[in-house]
Amino acid sequence: MARIPQSFIDELISRVDIVEVIDARVPLKKHGREFTACCPFHNEKTPSFTVSPSKQFFHCFGCGAHGTALGFLMDYEHLDFVEAVRQLASMIGMEVPQEAGETRSDQAPLYAVLDQAARVYREALRDTAEAVTYLKGRGLSGEIAAEFGIGFAPAGWDTLLKALGGDDPGRQSLSAAGLIIRRDDGRYYDRFRERIMFPIRDSRGRIIAFGGRVLGTDEPKYLNSPETPLFHKGRELYGLYAARQAVRDIQRLLVVEGYMDVVALHQHGLRYAVATLGTATTSEHLQRLFRVTSEVVFCFDGDRAGRAAAWRALENALPEAREGRQIKFLFLPEGEDPDTLVRKEGKDAFEARIKGAVPLSSFLLDRLSAQTDLGSLDGRARLVELARPHLLRLPVGLYREMLVSELARRAQVDSGKLTMLSQASGHGEPARKTIQGGRPSLTGPVRKAIALLLTRPALAALAGDPAALEGLNLKGVEVLKAVLEFARAHPHISGAGLLEHWRDTETGSHLMKLAQVELVIPSEAMESEFQAVMTDLEGRRPAEQRLADLLEASRQRPLEAGEKTELSRLLKARPGDRGGIKP
Repeated sequence: MARIPQSFIDELISRVDIVEVIDARVPLKKHGREFTACCPFHNEKTPSFTVSPSKQFFHCFGCGAHGTALGFLMDYEHLDFVEAVRQLASMIGMEVPQEAGETRSDQAPLYAVLDQAARVYREALRDTAEAVTYLKGRGLSGEIAAEFGIGFAPAGWDTLLKALGGDDPGRQSLSAAGLIIRRDDGRYYDRFRERIMFPIRDSRGRIIAFGGRVLGTDEPKYLNSPETPLFHKGRELYGLYAARQAVRDIQRLLVVEGYMDVVALHQHGLRYAVATLGTATTSEHLQRLFRVTSEVVFCFDGDRAGRAAAWRALENALPEAREGRQIKFLFLPEGEDPDTLVRKEGKDAFEARIKGAVPLSSFLLDRLSAQTDLGSLDGRARLVELARPHLLRLPVGLYREMLVSELARRAQVDSGKLTMLSQASGHGEPARKTIQGGRPSLTGPVRKAIALLLTRPALAALAGDPAALEGLNLKGVEVLKAVLEFARAHPHISGAGLLEHWRDTETGSHLMKLAQVELVIPSEAMESEFQAVMTDLEGRRPAEQRLADLLEASRQRPLEAGEKTELSRLLKARPGDRGGIKP
């Protein structure tokens, strides 16, 4: 297995948000200082699965599942440790480093040949006046073409094959990457010919495929790479990597239909445009979009085909629509697309259109209302029946309840009477099951100090020198000392970072158990509580040291009467195992 530097894992865990990671897969609800959901690891009807944003830790009081964002990915998506690290890193745009001796991935030759193909296409673009003239005619600058790595696949059946596939390994890599096609007679030819070439990049910026557009009116207008070990078009979004490179905090993403639309919008300063790759928007697309931003605007032509495509996008978006997320629809004037319109009216006017986009709720109910006669009782009842299957696809929560209320207003009925919409959803279940047992107890100052550090590692800066804990005869004090030293050396570490640092060790096992403890301490009181605990521990050291001296003396000689009395008193006052961290 490849080795990933511990320093990278520490940095990765400090930068991810476990709430975002889990919420993208299991919708969470706010509950006090934590988030809750029905556990994804066992069947249950009421939530016992909690996620702590302060600790960056999840725990199920029903089945006992627990861990960090990394552990969640391993369990939920059935990944090994390295795969989970790579996936978590890709979500936030970090590249996993290799340590000396790490073997290259089997997919490395595919990445390499795709990079080489991109170079061939860029060189061909510079040498092809017709292609350069076409791009200039579409208003693209040389700078934006270079940023997106745009190239040209020249005429000829084997231009790329001759350039990169001179031997069997070369042809095998080209074929596996989807760049050449094998004929019935065993010979190969280039997949892309006489097309403007758009490299498609993954979240780490690596080229994983290409999209090609014809210069003229030939069909198909656009041609994508086929599915390969690297490329799955139902997951990828063209331009997302460029958007994340250009904008640190993306407030919204605009989903358009074509490569040229994305490039033109980026050139005009709308650096949050992306495109699906010739497919309808999938749930995987939406999950990726909402990992990046809370607002997604779909942009379509205003003609019948555009509205039909928008409706398909709406149907796919319903399971991902909930409070905290905005999904909108922008319809352009007939005969216009984002590429032509942004060049015609400029960034500000186009952005004003985006801000005026139609919310999903309005688009849904307006479309359904247009199919009925709201002036009649039968028509209003028909509206409710049309809306019912769509509303039931929404996640349970406030957003769905508000949409039901709006439907009730349009249908002129009491929202409470639309019971069939809530009964099928499980609305009648209790909001949360209260768990009385199952939480580890928190006794003794050592356990309490470590639990506080797992909740807020920055508290370590308030402690004195960890060396002051040496000599304390309390179970777990060496663990506390190690956690203090590590947290002080890494002031931005999270509780999850501490857990991952000691993963698969005895110390890590103890820390995992303490992370499950619920601290009933107000956030504003944690500093004073921690300082009090540390003062208590540091104040115990002289007595503990005296006890150790007396015990050592008793092994060497008979104790005097006064020493025996003192030893008896110190032994009675000794906290013993109660201060240990083992449950």
